Amino acid sequence: MKGILGRKIGMTQVFSKSGKLIPVTVIEVEPNVVTQIKTVDNDGYEAIQIASITAKEKNTNKAKMGHLKKAGCEPKRFLKEIRGVNINDYTLGQTIDASIFKEGEMVDVSGVSKGKGFQGVIKRYNQTRGPMGHGSQYHRGVGSMGTLLPMHVLKGKKLPGHMGHVLTTVQNLEVVKIDLENNIILIKGNVPGPKKSMVVIKTAVKNPDKVNEVEELVFYEIENAEEVNETKEEVVVETTETEEVKEEAQE
Repeated sequence: MKGILGRKIGMTQVFSKSGKLIPVTVIEVEPNVVTQIKTVDNDGYEAIQIASITAKEKNTNKAKMGHLKKAGCEPKRFLKEIRGVNINDYTLGQTIDASIFKEGEMVDVSGVSKGKGFQGVIKRYNQTRGPMGHGSQYHRGVGSMGTLLPMHVLKGKKLPGHMGHVLTTVQNLEVVKIDLENNIILIKGNVPGPKKSMVVIKTAVKNPDKVNEVEELVFYEIENAEEVNETKEEVVVETTETEEVKEEAQE
C-alpha cells in the first residue's frame, strides 16, 4: 500500500497512437513530506502521515508548527494519514512525489464529493415519482412514512435532506500518464470532488498488483500559430466569395 496527496485540476482528454480517445482527470501532485511515522508500540497501529500544499506561517497555529518542525518541514496546509504501508520504507522528513506510482497501475482515489444542497428523495435516492396528471394527489412526495402500528417514522426512512459533500472513493482507476516535470498525474475517468479540491491517491485495494499495458499518447503542438490563423482566414474569404457567386448565378 502506498499513497499521496494531490489537488484535482479538472478533466480533459488525450489520444493514443491508435487514435483512441481517453477521458482523464488531471491531478497536480506537489511533493509530499512524511511528517510522522506511527508504530504499534507508540500508537497501536502502523501508518505514515504526509503533508502537502505549502502554507503561510501566520496562518498556521503553534501546535501544527511544532509538529511539522519535528520533521524539518515548512508549514503545510493539508495532512493525511495512510495506513497499511510498510513503515520501514519511509523516514521522517522524506519527500514523496508522483514517481511512487507507474503508468498502467490501478489506484483508488478518495475525496469529498460535490455538494448538491437540499434535495428531495427523487434526486437524492432515485425514487420513482407518481402520476403527473391533474387528478393525481401524489407527484414527487416521499411515499409511505410507516405503518399504523409503530405510530412513528421508522429509523432509516429515506427522506429529503442534504445531498453530496461526503467522503467518496472511486476504485480501480488506471494511471494513464505521469508527468514528473510538471508534477501531474493523469488518471483515467472521473474522481470525486470539485476543481481545486484535495484527493488521496492510494494503491487499489482490490487489484494491488495489477498493471495494465498503456498505449503511447500523442500530444500535438502548434509551432506556427500565426500561419494557421492566416490559413483559416483565407479559407473563410474563399468560402464567402463562393457563396456570393452562387447567389449571383441563382439571380
